[in-house]
Amino acid sequence: MRPLTLALVACLSGAACATAAGQAWVQGEGEPAREAEHRGWSETRGARAGFLGQESAPVRTPLAPPDTTPASAPASSAEEVVSITAQGSAAGPAAAFRNGERFRNTYYDFPKEDAGPKDATIYDASCKPLTNVTQDFHDRVCVQGSGRLSTGETVSFAKRDCTCAAVCPRTSQKICFERLDPARFPTGRGALGKPITPLRSVAVDSSVIPLGTVLFIPEFKGVNLPEGGRHDGCFVAEDRGMKVVGRQIDVFTGDPAATIRLNALVPSNRGVRVYADDARCRSLVARGP
Repeated sequence: MRPLTLALVACLSGAACATAAGQAWVQGEGEPAREAEHRGWSETRGARAGFLGQESAPVRTPLAPPDTTPASAPASSAEEVVSITAQGSAAGPAAAFRNGERFRNTYYDFPKEDAGPKDATIYDASCKPLTNVTQDFHDRVCVQGSGRLSTGETVSFAKRDCTCAAVCPRTSQKICFERLDPARFPTGRGALGKPITPLRSVAVDSSVIPLGTVLFIPEFKGVNLPEGGRHDGCFVAEDRGMKVVGRQIDVFTGDPAATIRLNALVPSNRGVRVYADDARCRSLVARGP
């Protein structure tokens, strides 16, 4: 990870705000509300996975809640407005935002192909058939961007607006894919061309947060991790998404079950506080690219 430079600029008005989950998200004063849409979360799919007591009820599990105490010692003041430039990145300085400002929070995951009739085809960037897959897998991977075939191979986004590809039902896009080395990309590839890591990588609008930026999100601090231990609240902006626009943080969970679990603890669209280059995440900055 390359070092980040923070420059103080004049205070901006129009901080983002959130409503209850499922309601419209307002990006700022005077901007129109936009329908809440996010990758990876579906109550219907969650019910099929056995994590909901009933199909219409949200998950409520007795898991350790996130740390809800105020962020008392961020590296930058909550009143500070920062302009972040990822050194060595092709992107220029991002739009300034206030450290501690609330961003819309959503989730996405890494679908795996289940058994079933392979009645859909995915294509490579040259419009040559890559492989046949189940329709369910096609309809999920064209939203999430990467996924694992029933053979164990990994496929990932290669090109948008492919004339040969079927329309993705949720995005109306026509996506082509490519095969990846599953040993190198066990849970897919991000916009930096690097492997993305569950519960560490996030997708962002890179015009607001440059790719490579290390972020501290206190709402996730203390959440139990699947492999044991608790989350430190630190993430890295390593991916983009067509529907990830403006002040939005799309957390990569790696697994639909993890999406459901996290959605119970930190519900989608409620809003989370975002701090760039926070002292509590220096270990991620220090690990290098």
